[in-house]
Amino acid sequence: MNRWQDFRERVFYDQHTGLTLDLSGIDTFPLLEDKMKTVFANMDALEMGAIANRDENRMVGHYWLRDPDLAPTFAIAEEIRQAKAEILSFARQVHEEGIFQNLLLIGIGGSSLGPAFVADALSKGKEDRMRLFLLDNTDPDGMDRIFSALEGQWEETLVLVISKSGGTVETRNGMEETKARYHNVTLSFPEHAVAITMKDSALDRLREKEHWLKSFPLWDWVGGRTSVLSPVGLLPLALLGADIDGLLAGAAASDRVTRQKAVGQNPAALLALAWHHLTGGKGGKEMVILPYKDRLSLFSRYLQQLVMESLGKEEDRKGNKVDQGIAVFGNKGATDQHSYVQQLLAGPANFFIVFLEVLAGRAGDSPIVGEESTSGDYLEAFLLGTGRALAAQRKDAITITIPQIDGYHIGVLLALFERTVGYYADLTDINAYHQPAVEMGKKSAGLMIELKNQLVDFLEARRGCSYTAPELAGLLQKENALSPLLEREEAPYYIFRILRYLAANQDGIDSEIGEKFIDTRFYCH
Repeated sequence: MNRWQDFRERVFYDQHTGLTLDLSGIDTFPLLEDKMKTVFANMDALEMGAIANRDENRMVGHYWLRDPDLAPTFAIAEEIRQAKAEILSFARQVHEEGIFQNLLLIGIGGSSLGPAFVADALSKGKEDRMRLFLLDNTDPDGMDRIFSALEGQWEETLVLVISKSGGTVETRNGMEETKARYHNVTLSFPEHAVAITMKDSALDRLREKEHWLKSFPLWDWVGGRTSVLSPVGLLPLALLGADIDGLLAGAAASDRVTRQKAVGQNPAALLALAWHHLTGGKGGKEMVILPYKDRLSLFSRYLQQLVMESLGKEEDRKGNKVDQGIAVFGNKGATDQHSYVQQLLAGPANFFIVFLEVLAGRAGDSPIVGEESTSGDYLEAFLLGTGRALAAQRKDAITITIPQIDGYHIGVLLALFERTVGYYADLTDINAYHQPAVEMGKKSAGLMIELKNQLVDFLEARRGCSYTAPELAGLLQKENALSPLLEREEAPYYIFRILRYLAANQDGIDSEIGEKFIDTRFYCH
């Protein structure tokens, strides 16, 4: 393999965005130019307002967020511009008043992953205008850790609640627990609360009823995993003092270059075709994201949702079973040298790597730390050395390089991967913009809550009587108290699991292990 020759022939560089895409670490692949004509046409239709999410009869317009002139109607364009103006005005007001020093963001999935990644990437440390805290789960212990850090600071804490539908259970739980904290210290939660949600959602109606401090819009054409450049991301980032103008400008510049119809001049098309080649167009492989920059360490978490929720599909658009998907994981360089690179080098070739390189090491000069080299020199050496070792083992690797970490280039990366996902989905004829499987887990969770309440009511009505899980299943079925959605054979399993949890957490519910662990008896005392 002549690496230099391959690099000369297969490197992409764009001077406007500073983006470099090095494909010399994988085999040459066909550009599928005829097929890409259809892919480009589909993307053009999407950006002009075609219905993409047919499950909910919705357009998909995150591209309009960084260039409102592209929006299909004047009204949508004006809403985008007005939302940005209100965000900047509100952030300026908060900074000038100086009351709020902390920002507690309550959201989950796209409502937290994007803001968390970009906030960490662009943080100036002590120069940030506010301190960011996240409630992004319904884990009570996790909430307590955040609440403990905010103890005595509730007066100067602004709470941002983000839920598109207003019905997200985890977000509601975090909000209710936070409201209880404000109540406990006799402070008004509404005077500290801001909502980002769709008009007339449950959250929108609540904030209006309670007279919250402020609200910002979300639109049905913005999906959670592509919402970071909507108020979901722009508001918290503006409050923290991040460069949201640069972020939007970088995304818009990336969009322009990734709209190129010449495949070889379009980095998102090249990246999507590389994924298609490396997976045989069938997915199934793992994509290992290795950013050699601490500020990009949360990028793999962000990409997990963007890629896996978009591409993980059981059926294609025609209803054929395809089991499509690309699993994403990653750590950071050079930490990966001391963790899972051993398996990447010596284990099965069930993956491909995407290296993320940032040329600028730090703002100022660096001291020599050894061998006439700086810490940054060593970081670059580890990146190149890992890549060379993988090449020697015939393992596939792509390298994406940006000049530096700032709002502009983070915007470039976000838009690059958004469009790459869209192109790959079209290449494999799947719909990247719906996620029916996500609802399955939510419905099952609701079923578990219903079963928990049934069990508590049953045991409280029979205090002092103990039962095994199979006995309870039989009694509840006999009384027709079990949901018809719960299969008879699985009922004892979930009853056992729920009651074991309750015995560890809820006063009044207890358990006693029988002769065998599975014969544990549960009762209410």
